[in-house]
Amino acid sequence: MSDIHPFDDPERLRLLLVDVHYGGDRPWEHDPDVAQLMALTTRKYADLAAKHHRDPAEATAAAWDVMRTRAARIADDPWAVITHAVALHMFYEERAQGLLCGTDQVRTDDVTDFHDADRISDHETNLADFHPSFWSFDDLSGVDDPLAVDPDSEEPDEEPTNAWVALETAVEFFVDSGWSRPAAQMALECIAARLIRTGNKRSTFESLRRDPSIRCHLDIDQDPWIAVLHAVLGHDQPNLEHTAAGRGILKRLLTGERYDELFHLTGIADVIANAAPVAPGRAHA
Repeated sequence: MSDIHPFDDPERLRLLLVDVHYGGDRPWEHDPDVAQLMALTTRKYADLAAKHHRDPAEATAAAWDVMRTRAARIADDPWAVITHAVALHMFYEERAQGLLCGTDQVRTDDVTDFHDADRISDHETNLADFHPSFWSFDDLSGVDDPLAVDPDSEEPDEEPTNAWVALETAVEFFVDSGWSRPAAQMALECIAARLIRTGNKRSTFESLRRDPSIRCHLDIDQDPWIAVLHAVLGHDQPNLEHTAAGRGILKRLLTGERYDELFHLTGIADVIANAAPVAPGRAHA
C-alpha cells in the first residue's frame, strides 16, 4: 500500500482503515498512507471548520477519532460516517463556545432555547432597554378602570384595550384570585416578554413549559404552571384555537371582555386560584 491511493473512493478508504487497524503496533502513527489521508482530511474539512469558526486542526482531530472506530470500517460509505460525525462535532463545539459551557451540556435539550452569551458592550443600547429581565410596568392599580363605561357619557368608548392595560388587568385578576402581587407580576410579565420575543403563542407555551427557572422562583409545580400558561395564553392545541379553551386571559381582555367577566369563567378562575404559590414571599418581582 505504498502507492498513492485515491482516498475519495469509499472502498479504497475502507481498505486503508481496515489495514491500519489490524496492522500491528502503532500503525496509525507510522503508516505513510495515514499521513497522506490526514492531509487530505484537513483540506476536505477546512471549509466546514471555517463555517463553525473552528480551527481546521479540530476537524482533522475529530475525523481521526471517527476513522479509528468500527462504524467507519464497516460503513458502506466511510466518508459519509466521518463527515456526519465531524459536522456534529463542529456544531457542538461552536454552540458550547457561544454558551460558555461544555459540549456535553449542549447535547441535551436543557439549553435549546438559550442564545449565545454576549457582552453588554456589544449592544449600542443600554442593557435595560433591550433585555426583558429589566422591563417593568407602571402600577395602574390606583387608576380608574379604563374598561369601565361612564353611564353619564353620551359617547361610547370605542378605543380597544391595549396590551399594557390588558397585562395590568390580568395581574389584578391573579391578585384577586389569591396570588401575591410580586408573584402575579413576575409570572405575567415573563409570559408577556416571552410572547413578544417569540411572536407565537405555541412557541411561547413550549418555551415556558421547558424553562424551569420561572417555576423555581414562583415555587410552583410543573402541572399548575402548565395550567397557568393555558389560562393566560389559551390552549396550544391547533384544533382548539377557535374555541373558548383557545382564548386565554390576555386575548379575552384584548378583544373587549370586561374584568368582572373573567370571574364567571369557572375553569380559568379556579385554575388561577389553585395554582397560587404556597409561599408567595419567595417570588421575586
